[in-house]
Amino acid sequence: MATGESGDGPYTYASAGVDIDRGNALVDRIRASVRSTARAGADAEIGGFGGLFDIKAAGFKDPVLVAANDGVGTKVKVAIDTGLHDTVGIDLVAMSVNDLVVQGAEPLFFLDYFASGKLEVEVAASVVEGIAEGCRQAGAALIGGETAEMPGLYADGDYDLAGFAVGAVERAEILPAKDIGVGDVLLGLASSGVHSNGYSLVRRLVSDHRFTFEDPAPYQPGRALGRALLEPTRIYVKPLLAAIRETKAVKALAHITGGGITENLPRVLPAGTAARIDLAAIPVLPVFRWLAGLGRIEEAEMLRTFNCGIGMVVVAPAAEADRVAAVLEGAGETVVRLGEIVAGDGSAHVVYDGALDLSW
Repeated sequence: MATGESGDGPYTYASAGVDIDRGNALVDRIRASVRSTARAGADAEIGGFGGLFDIKAAGFKDPVLVAANDGVGTKVKVAIDTGLHDTVGIDLVAMSVNDLVVQGAEPLFFLDYFASGKLEVEVAASVVEGIAEGCRQAGAALIGGETAEMPGLYADGDYDLAGFAVGAVERAEILPAKDIGVGDVLLGLASSGVHSNGYSLVRRLVSDHRFTFEDPAPYQPGRALGRALLEPTRIYVKPLLAAIRETKAVKALAHITGGGITENLPRVLPAGTAARIDLAAIPVLPVFRWLAGLGRIEEAEMLRTFNCGIGMVVVAPAAEADRVAAVLEGAGETVVRLGEIVAGDGSAHVVYDGALDLSW
C-alpha cells in the first residue's frame, strides 16, 4: 500500500493542508468587528449554523425582500499583490448593497464567503474587518459567512471573495417607478474611483507599461499606485435612502458598474425612452484620464468599461430634481445634472452629447 510523503504516521486534515484551528482563531479574531454591525432585527453574533434576522423588528409593514450577490473581481489580485487587504471587504459589501438600494430597498443583512489555498488569519481578519466597515456604512448586519481553505484549488497567498446581501422595501415603494417619462431629470453621483469593475484592463495596462504597485500614482501624487487603485467603492445607501424617504420623488436609480452608463442606465428605463446625457457634465476623475491616455482607450470603450466618475444615476421629476439633489448633497454626495429622459425609438438606450474630458 502506498503511503504519503510524511511516512506511515496517521493522516490528519492539517497534513492535507486544512487547519481547523486557524479557522477557529479567525472566528475569535473577527467576533468584535462582526458584533459592531448589529442593527434592529439582528444581534450580529456569529457561530451558529445560520444567521437569524427578525424583519418585524426592523419596522417593515408590507415588505418585499430583495437579494443581491457579487464579488470584487480581479481587484482582489491588486490587494494580494500589494499586501493591502483592508479595503476589498468594503468593495464586497458595496457591490451588493448598491444593487439593493436601486430597488428602493434598505439593506438588512450581509453574508460573506472567503476562499483561500491556505488560511492566513491576519489576512482574512483584515478582509472581514473591511466587510464589517462596509456593513456599518450600509446599515446592514453581518450575520454570518463561510471561510473555506482549499489547497490545490487556490495557490498559497491567493484568495477570492463573494458577498450576499438581503434587503427589504415596502411593496408600494419598489423602484423603478412606473411613471418614468420624457422630461425627467438625470442626476449623477460622483464615484470614488474605479470602484470594482475593469480591473483586468487596469492590471494589464499597469503590467504592459512596466509600472509597479509601489510606484507613485501618476494621477495622485503622494500615494502609491497600488493603494490609490484600491480606493474602495463608494456606498451610496444611506444618502439614497434619505432622498427616497424625504422627497418621495426618486423614480429610479442605476448603479454604474461593469458596462458603465451605456449598459446599466437602460436597465431602469421603460421601452420607448432614451437617456440623453451631456458627457461634458461628467466629472471625469484623474484615474480615468490616466488610464485612457495610457491605453489610448477610445471614449466609447471607456463609457462601457468604467464608471468614468459617476457611480450612481438618479431619475427624478424636473420639478423635484433640485430638492432631491439638495438632500443628497446634504448627506455628503457630489451631485451633477447629467441630462434628461427623452423619447426613444423603441428599446431603451443612452444618447450621448458632447465629449468626456479625457485629457491627460
